[in-house]
Amino acid sequence: MSTFRSIICFCLVLTASSCFAADRLVLEPADGTGNGRHIVLVSGDEEYRTEESCPMLAKILSQHHGFKCTVLFAIDKETGRINPNEISNIPGTDALADADLMIIATRWRVLPDEQLKPILDYLKAAKPIVAYRTATHAFKSGHYGGYDWANFGINVIGENWLSHHGKHKVQGGRAVIVPENAKHPVLNSVSDIYTPSDIYGIKHLDQNKATVLLRGAVIEALDPNAAIVEGEINDPMMPLAWIKPYPSPSGETGQCFATTAGAAVDFLSEDLRRLIVNACFFLTEQTVPEKADVTFVDPFDPSFFGFQKGDFFEKRALKVEDFDLGKSTKVLQ
Repeated sequence: MSTFRSIICFCLVLTASSCFAADRLVLEPADGTGNGRHIVLVSGDEEYRTEESCPMLAKILSQHHGFKCTVLFAIDKETGRINPNEISNIPGTDALADADLMIIATRWRVLPDEQLKPILDYLKAAKPIVAYRTATHAFKSGHYGGYDWANFGINVIGENWLSHHGKHKVQGGRAVIVPENAKHPVLNSVSDIYTPSDIYGIKHLDQNKATVLLRGAVIEALDPNAAIVEGEINDPMMPLAWIKPYPSPSGETGQCFATTAGAAVDFLSEDLRRLIVNACFFLTEQTVPEKADVTFVDPFDPSFFGFQKGDFFEKRALKVEDFDLGKSTKVLQ
């Protein structure tokens, strides 16, 4: 091959690689901090702004704690921009092939077979999972590989979508540590979590197999200082965070950490961010820090939760590169 043709081919490869990378955010560990683990964070929900929370968590995990992080987004097929209302396209799931941990926070996605295959392969390998908020109903349907995608929540996490426990957008939630599990390393330096996004109802979680770390108290208002509501609604309190085994399609057993907290605004709580970071260390078989650094790498200005119809996301016109290190996306209220 001539030198000229070699140069042209090399340029084409670079161009193709750049286009390929544009469908995902890849954050390498800060210099000298790498721990050799790769986390893939899968966002994609219409209500709780995981397109904001996942990049924020990835920056903390990569820059403070040495994880390589890849963040995936719901991408509009026509514009190439981030659009959580696009329920059938999360490109980049092939990144799970060498992942040590998957963080998932999707909501009722209906993905094509080629995007489900890497997720199924990950489940077959019984690799660990961190799941938050709407991951209880991560997929709406899908038939790839004979897997029951519509019941991913109950089979892997321990519960499907059930209910808002309390008045949504009126009553918030507060975490209460389960005394017998207070020394669990995932709770290192975790004690005060306020969740404006309220508490989810939990009915099917097998609490004989799951280790419930936190319960969620319904509080009277969307105010961290609001009192706990008295009466039956908090008797018993719903599980808010737990660790449980999940059955792999291969017959093996994996581990899942789950919390029903996780709206972007919930992550203004330092201890909720620390809970996720601690779970990542625990599930990748590393020593959990006594007090993990969860300071924001870039300013975090989350938008409030709620469905957005019409052209809200088109007007935001967010691109994957808008979440690069050093960038802070001002939300469009």
